[in-house]
Amino acid sequence: QVQLVESGGGLVQAGGSLRLSCAASGRTFSSYALGWFRQTPGKEREFVAYISRSGGSPYYADSVKGRFTISRDNAKNSIYLQMNSLNPEDTALYYCAADRWGAGTTRLDAYDYWGQGTQVTVSS
Repeated sequence: QVQLVESGGGLVQAGGSLRLSCAASGRTFSSYALGWFRQTPGKEREFVAYISRSGGSPYYADSVKGRFTISRDNAKNSIYLQMNSLNPEDTALYYCAADRWGAGTTRLDAYDYWGQGTQVTVSS
């Protein structure tokens, strides 16, 4: 069992930056691939980025490529999402998720554990 708790969301102006964190419980954190997803009211949850168990091979949605960076620190049981050049379209509730079996995927149904989310609001 893994519990995930996101933090770092908030209100920021367009062009600004935020760094999201996700703290995980559990001794097997390093064996999970991890991802970030986001959701706005009335829309489906969408993939943002994932990172493999080792921290290599990060993968991004086209909409955030070049602006967002996913990273992990297995010693701290944490993953991060550095978000730069934010725009109002990035406004959403951001979730971190853990995949027990895979190397990372864009598919929501592959993830076994989810956090409660942290709100990011970008004003124009």
